[in-house]
Amino acid sequence: MVFLLGFSAGCGDAPSSNEKNGDSDTTASVQCENPPASDELRGVWVTNVDSDVLDSQANIEQAMTVLADHNFNVVFPVVWNDAATMYPSTVMDTLIGRSIDPQYEGRDPLQELVKAAHENGLAVIPWFEFGFSSSYQAEGGPILDKYPSWAARNRNGELVTKNGFDWMNGYKPAVQDLLMDLVLEVVRNYKVDGIQGDDRLPANPVEGGYSDYTKTLYRSEHDGQNPPSNPRNEAWKEWRADKLSDFGRRLYDKVKAVDSSLVVSWAPSPYPFGYNEYLQDWPAWINRGFTDLVHPQVYRRDVSEYKSFLATQRADEAGWNADKVLGFYPGVLMKVGDYRMTPEELKEVILTNRRRGIDGEVFFFYEGLHENDGALADVLKSCYSESADLPFDPAHVP
Repeated sequence: MVFLLGFSAGCGDAPSSNEKNGDSDTTASVQCENPPASDELRGVWVTNVDSDVLDSQANIEQAMTVLADHNFNVVFPVVWNDAATMYPSTVMDTLIGRSIDPQYEGRDPLQELVKAAHENGLAVIPWFEFGFSSSYQAEGGPILDKYPSWAARNRNGELVTKNGFDWMNGYKPAVQDLLMDLVLEVVRNYKVDGIQGDDRLPANPVEGGYSDYTKTLYRSEHDGQNPPSNPRNEAWKEWRADKLSDFGRRLYDKVKAVDSSLVVSWAPSPYPFGYNEYLQDWPAWINRGFTDLVHPQVYRRDVSEYKSFLATQRADEAGWNADKVLGFYPGVLMKVGDYRMTPEELKEVILTNRRRGIDGEVFFFYEGLHENDGALADVLKSCYSESADLPFDPAHVP
């Protein structure tokens, strides 16, 4: 999510002239100062890019205190980024001889964060940001240097690179095993409250699927026929999306086998963009029963666009069964690159969500709270005026 384009919202408490999708209530009828729902989800992503939170134990402790003081209740820390983990990993040490991101050598930022977060009453759901991507603008990085057969290939046999990200073949068992092993390593060794995939887990660019392994698998299920040469052929897209969904199902079951109270959370690209470009059929993930929480990345730079775009993700529009998921809480962009959400926009987004019966959101990312001398944090303190219980079983939070 670090490298994606941003999102914005609207202004103030006055009704918007750009209101769309039949909202019967107006902004003026909803005040952030009203008591919040008793079981809202107030989440934030913590990154290792453009942020110093993970750089020291003191920074982590301070950040968790800030979140608790502002009545957040869930933190999503990155643990898998650019072929490196933010904790000492036996899996990665065995794979490429590097157990942790070198900047954290001698520490365990994940353990430090879990401890500090739980001491402040925050749930911790580690975020496997890179998913099936092996590197960013590095021609595959150390993983594909060592295991070239793991590369995702396009119809010309080239490494699949999209928006700067280099991709592994998410249909190949060895690649799936890597991500499964990383997830299980975290849930077995840390007292976390769940795990999260995102717009790269489970996902693969639509341009891929042409590695030797994947073509052989396709032929074995299609009477020897080769995959369509057009990567956007609908049946071909569906076959690949179903394979990725099957992995999501297995991951969910494996996590629940470790501890049934652990939450499996997904933060996919919005539908249908995520399906058409990355083969993420997350409405099917919900309907097939392997989603606890879903946070589609509803990133827009205008409040009217946010409102209309949010409507396209709801159950009746995107085709998912609301009875089969614990919660739908959109991802909201607070800061990225040169973009900063204004306090007025932040307040309007939260009000929009509450008007539509959405009791929570997840913000990208923590550092945005400090913009403009903490102006955004002040807005959130107004909107999150009281503490809220978690909308899921907080089995691991003191």
